[in-house]
Amino acid sequence: MIERKRRFGNSLLLPLLVALLVGCGNAGYYAQAVGGHLAVMRAATPIDELLRDPDSDPRLKAKLHEVQAIRDFASRELALPENGSYRSYADLGRPYVVWNVFAAPELSLKAKNWCLLMVGCVSYRGYYDQREAEQLAAELRQQGYDTYVAGVPAYSTLGYFDDPLLNTFLRFGTPEVARIVFHELAHQQLFVKDDSLFNESFATALENEGMRRWLAANAAPEQRTAFETQRARKAAFAALMQAYREEFRALYDVDDSRSVDQQRVAKAALFAALRRDYAELKTSWGGYAGYDPFFASDLNNAKLASLALYNELVPAFEALLAQQNFDLPQFYRSVAELAALDKSARRKALTQLQPATDVRQLVEDSVTLSAAEIR
Repeated sequence: MIERKRRFGNSLLLPLLVALLVGCGNAGYYAQAVGGHLAVMRAATPIDELLRDPDSDPRLKAKLHEVQAIRDFASRELALPENGSYRSYADLGRPYVVWNVFAAPELSLKAKNWCLLMVGCVSYRGYYDQREAEQLAAELRQQGYDTYVAGVPAYSTLGYFDDPLLNTFLRFGTPEVARIVFHELAHQQLFVKDDSLFNESFATALENEGMRRWLAANAAPEQRTAFETQRARKAAFAALMQAYREEFRALYDVDDSRSVDQQRVAKAALFAALRRDYAELKTSWGGYAGYDPFFASDLNNAKLASLALYNELVPAFEALLAQQNFDLPQFYRSVAELAALDKSARRKALTQLQPATDVRQLVEDSVTLSAAEIR
């Protein structure tokens, strides 16, 4: 009965949302967002039905069994919302669910922002149709922006809908699916409008704790080893990118003695140096090429902006969790108290929780990447 009410409430929300957007300047954009999400929901089938269906692919069934166990673990062991999210599965027939457009000026890392209903202002614009994303990127390039279009394997509707499991991230393997499910359910647990740093830091801290518990209880030794290897690569890549972000900030925001042409030359030289340093990093990984697609096309300010350090407050949330003796329900209550503060007071309280640590080590230990297919 609870689930039926939830689905009914969602069915009412969509026409209401459309009605609210009729007079909005972003009506066309919101229409594709509503239509795109409806298509995702229509493609979803309850996992229980797929497991009972004798015609279902046995390999898919095995993966879905694992995901059901992960979903149960999330609510039972992590006290995350118990609802219909990740209880259905949709194969969209494409590698990504949406494509995000990032843009930044030619000589700045200050990403262009778009303000959206319910979530506030964000540094990207998402489309369910890749062609529409590429069209916007082309228009922005004509206006002088650097642009980047990134495929996104997963997103959260923040509990407004029952988000389905998607083929776009099921393909990554069980540990990565667990990480994504924990992270996205954390956004359903708590989300603060117009504070991406708070939201992503909280979700990442919860994801880290969830993975620690899940790996200890469920993963085979080889899965734990593979996950930690990939985590180390991600941290090393993120540290490299953050170091270059600081170099570019110094070029654009601090060194005002250079002409525009001189800045352009210095920009090209920095990107060439970044490519060389990445090649060295790749060699240290034994040739692992998972980040090659990021470097395959044009490197520009929009790409750097897409890798914003959204979770520099992860150590503060982890310190708060430790203060609560790793009692997750109590941790959520404490985080909700922080969320109720205004943004400046919230940031001050978290800064006071932040343990003293080497900045480079902080980046290596806790960074996540906001652009999608950066694995």
